Amino acid sequence: MNVRACIVGWVLLGCAAGAGAADFARLEPAASAAGYLARLLANESPFPGERGFVSEEDTKATMLSILWVLHARMNHVPPGYRQEEIAAIRSQNVVDVITAKNQCEGFSKDAAGQPVAAPRVEARIQNLLKIANSGDKPGRFANLLNFVQGLASAYLTGGVPGADRFAGVTVVDRVAVTGRAYSWMTGMDYYNPGGNFVRIPDDQQGLLGGNRFFTLRKDPK
Repeated sequence: MNVRACIVGWVLLGCAAGAGAADFARLEPAASAAGYLARLLANESPFPGERGFVSEEDTKATMLSILWVLHARMNHVPPGYRQEEIAAIRSQNVVDVITAKNQCEGFSKDAAGQPVAAPRVEARIQNLLKIANSGDKPGRFANLLNFVQGLASAYLTGGVPGADRFAGVTVVDRVAVTGRAYSWMTGMDYYNPGGNFVRIPDDQQGLLGGNRFFTLRKDPK
């Protein structure tokens, strides 16, 4: 067989194999509800090498707990509160809750009313995907991205696939609270949503993935 033809044949076979190779991780398009929700959960949670990263399990717990915040803002508004007070909007649509004014930095709606993510958010997501799909086998980045997309997709089809770790929190520093988390912020003492929000302390697992979670006073001020 002609040597040159043989080399060309191997190159073509290699290209075909590369074209057919599946990515280790992928996210749904940002224009879809599942893709948009997954981006929010991933963007708010630390990945290996980033500030706040402890372990894969801690990051997964962060993603799940943020999802529970969004869900609680729609479906578990406590007595004495209005949804607008805790979610800045009245809606049963999770994308609306994410994009409500001044709620999730980097996530909003454009002039046409379509949900958009800030360029820096999409740039980070694409970098995470690039890392996840490099190498010869899936690693921690791929595991976390596949988890977050599975979490978002499962929620939109059947509800939150996991327990709410804050549902049973009834007292914080001798203050009666509603249970469940209704807000999260960067885990620094000087970040606080104020008002009737109550900081869930470390001994009640209130710090996850570099984020501090907040419940509500049972009796609003």
